[in-house]
Amino acid sequence: MTEVFALRGRVVTSNRIITDGAVVISGDAIVWVGEAPDAKAAGFGDEVLAATSPSDDRYLLPGLIDVHCHGGQGVSFPDAQTEEQALGAISEHLRWGTTSLVASLVTHSPMVLREKAEMLAGMCAAGKLAGIHFEGPFIAQGNCGAHDPSHIQAPNAPLVRELLIASRGYAVSMTFAPEKPYAMGASGVADTLIAGGAVPSFGHTDTNSEKMREALIEVRQMLAHSARARCPHATVTHLFNSMPPMQPLHPGPIPEILADAAGGGVIVELICDGKQLAPSLIRNVYELVGREQIVFVTDAMAGTGLGDGRYLLGGQTVEVKDGLATLAADSNCQAGGTSHLIQQVKIAHQAGIPLVDAVYCASYQGAKVLGDDQLGEIAPGKSADLLVTDADLNPMRVYKRGVVVF
Repeated sequence: MTEVFALRGRVVTSNRIITDGAVVISGDAIVWVGEAPDAKAAGFGDEVLAATSPSDDRYLLPGLIDVHCHGGQGVSFPDAQTEEQALGAISEHLRWGTTSLVASLVTHSPMVLREKAEMLAGMCAAGKLAGIHFEGPFIAQGNCGAHDPSHIQAPNAPLVRELLIASRGYAVSMTFAPEKPYAMGASGVADTLIAGGAVPSFGHTDTNSEKMREALIEVRQMLAHSARARCPHATVTHLFNSMPPMQPLHPGPIPEILADAAGGGVIVELICDGKQLAPSLIRNVYELVGREQIVFVTDAMAGTGLGDGRYLLGGQTVEVKDGLATLAADSNCQAGGTSHLIQQVKIAHQAGIPLVDAVYCASYQGAKVLGDDQLGEIAPGKSADLLVTDADLNPMRVYKRGVVVF
């Protein structure tokens, strides 16, 4: 017999907070959401009465979704040799409420990328991961960040197809520089990704405003005419990071990206950890483009959950000091993040973004990028992936498919 139970607290839905709310779960799905006093009339009185008594000391959030994560707990996905090692990184984020995680690889040789994609695809098939993100290898030398420049190569559609095959349908996105030859255009990287069910993501780029605008317009048209697109929007990999800054006479790609997002185009990734971007800047972007075009990502590396020290990221040594990760050989080069998504929700909310919208950017929006309409929202029929926190948004309990996992 399928177990039916309820959770009670301040329920954060996609459009409001139900102060004395209840979420009824049957098996692995949510079957009812509403005001707790209304549960009896809906036929769920016993389950709600058996749940926690009325209280405003806890929130019920949808399970969080991170579509750009390199690792945690001492392990990075690009360097993991076994599934067991990768599970350590997944567990680090799961216990903080991230119930769906996309494993991000970094620029490397085609052989290594294929090998890692094959291993991670097996973990996706087993339900441990939500997908795979290729950050590179078709990026700009001038803004490669912590990526090993020796492995950067020119855009290569046949290699994209090989990586999509190795990923067995679990490739969610690929980051590339749109200004490079064969990145755009018919049978280019963007076109090949969309045809293969993956999301084009612009980033690690040296592009100017004109080329950025052309790429944004072109990818919109590609997506509008595609029947195989995973998501109706392209994305931008960690906006502001690893791209030319805005200058009065050389505005670069950022204004074009913001204008396109404000018009319902690209979804921009923001690392809302207080280390990579100022919280006030996060709020400004929210006020400019709205929650529908923002997805919070951790860009987390192996040091997440462990503190200061030295770690590996794609063969590169990274040093973490006070939560800031930089290349050991270049302290001015940031090398991923060290936060968990729930911490980003707290930072965004403290900066002035309404809690409902901050949670949306860390849950529903990720589901949109994944192309999975069963995730990211507390609503009837959705998967019972839930995060219970205290009044200060500190995790207390995590459910995945209706089962307590932390």
